[in-house]
Amino acid sequence: MIVLRHEIGEVLRDVRQRQGRTLREVSHSARVSLGYLSEVERGQKEASSELLASICSALDVPMSQMLREVSERLAEAEGMQVPDTVPNELAEEFRREYGTSAVSAEDLPAARGRSVAGQ
Repeated sequence: MIVLRHEIGEVLRDVRQRQGRTLREVSHSARVSLGYLSEVERGQKEASSELLASICSALDVPMSQMLREVSERLAEAEGMQVPDTVPNELAEEFRREYGTSAVSAEDLPAARGRSVAGQ
């Protein structure tokens, strides 16, 4: 059985580790106890939307992107195919900036009012 809190925790841990950050650093930035963040990452606690927003902000990753990655993992576990709709060059730009997989043009810096080329 797929447990949503496990998938969310795994994605948060993957993002944090790809950034080379410690639990202590992220918990401090998110203003949540280290122990609680650890429990969220291990899927032992179900984080509120407010807490997820705080953790995503501390990781400098849009919550929508984190949830898309969770969605992709769930779809894969359910045996569904998720089409990639983002051009490779834009996905690569997003990975360089955020350290995660881009799945939507809305996640890219240019879509938020910043120029990708002029950063």
